[in-house]
Amino acid sequence: MPAKPARILVVDDDPDILVAARLLLKQQGYQVRTETYPQAIPKALEQESPAVVLLDMNFTQEATSGREGFYWLQQIGELDPTAIVLLITAYGDVEMAVRAIKEGAVDFVLKPWQNAKLLATVSAAVELHRSRRETHHLRSRQQRLAADLDQPFGDLIGQAPVLQDVFQTIDKAAPTDASILILGENGTGKELVARAIHRRSARVDEVFIAVDMGSLSESLFESELFGHVKGAFTDARSDRAGRFEIASGGTLFLDEIGNLPLSLQVKLLAALQNQQVVRVGANQPVPVDVRLICATNQPIHEMAAAGTFRQDLLYRVNTVEIHLPPLRERPEDIALLARHFLDLYRAKYRKAVTGLTAAALAHLRQYAWPGNVRELQHTVERAVIMSEGSRLTANDFPLTATPPPGDSVAFDSYNLEDVEREVIARVLRKHQGNVSQTARELGLTRTALYRRMEKYGL
Repeated sequence: MPAKPARILVVDDDPDILVAARLLLKQQGYQVRTETYPQAIPKALEQESPAVVLLDMNFTQEATSGREGFYWLQQIGELDPTAIVLLITAYGDVEMAVRAIKEGAVDFVLKPWQNAKLLATVSAAVELHRSRRETHHLRSRQQRLAADLDQPFGDLIGQAPVLQDVFQTIDKAAPTDASILILGENGTGKELVARAIHRRSARVDEVFIAVDMGSLSESLFESELFGHVKGAFTDARSDRAGRFEIASGGTLFLDEIGNLPLSLQVKLLAALQNQQVVRVGANQPVPVDVRLICATNQPIHEMAAAGTFRQDLLYRVNTVEIHLPPLRERPEDIALLARHFLDLYRAKYRKAVTGLTAAALAHLRQYAWPGNVRELQHTVERAVIMSEGSRLTANDFPLTATPPPGDSVAFDSYNLEDVEREVIARVLRKHQGNVSQTARELGLTRTALYRRMEKYGL
């Protein structure tokens, strides 16, 4: 789409000047508005949003001080900070020109002007206006983004005690450079936590690089993480930095690290221990400085015990561990999250949906949410898209009641003590021996759980 012609506002008490400026500038494709009295400037700025204002310095007969020009220069700067002001006068001198530039004018034009010089000055002013407007737009976006990021934990929404524990851990660990391991089921928000940690770290002004380790094949692993040089392999047509180099100085987030084969775990461990990488096809190591955050939905401690995940690598990546609870363990947050996603998608899709009925909220709470927060988000998005009424009802959420993952358990014995022992053992394994989290999921006090653990030799 071609750019719209720039708008030029010319303000001068001399009708001949206005006619000459209009004819000259219109020949160059500009949209031109002329005004004889400066009192018309506020309305012209509101209606036209001109890129450039050509402003006379004096509007009173025999005035030569430029006082009126300086006054309206200030007014234009307050009414439209992106407008470019060019002052025009028949009585220009160096002192007045310097003062005009200091007070916000971009240039100073003497009349009678030379057409070529005036056109060149206006053209440069139009380009400056485009640049200034883009800068103003970017600054506004940055301010809005900063305001969003300053909200407590951004998109990490929840009031449940188990999530508040996560927030406290983030607050303590984020300012350090400690390696962090985030554990949790798919859809619980592991990358959101990683980004929250980065935003609260000393590296916030540097890059955040995320890598899905589960999607990297063994042949691509070294090239993607460590980079390569031209000619290292068939498709290596140029030198390329890997994710470690790109993230140097910032944060590197390795998602689904539990899916990494043992052969690749060794290479990753070497890079972390040496704090340097060697590009594929090169011999010279490249030093790197990254804050490492990893995440997995796998039972990584059990994997380490079984020998399918290197114990030394686990030590390297989990200086601090954060356990993200599944949504079914914080049902009190379902309504809060549902309303958040409703506000998000009704604005995105311009739908007149104002809320959810009590029955709809009850329906959402009864569901097990095996896909966790991500599944709830997609469910609300679909409901908003398909909605026809002003409020979402239970019928807008065609959910099938399913038991939470792992609830369908087969037992070798149905003796109640045997069943109780097996359930406690499984939940303990799930939480890697964390008694507080195990007690909370079982609905027991820590003391009661300790008694049962002693009773069953756990």
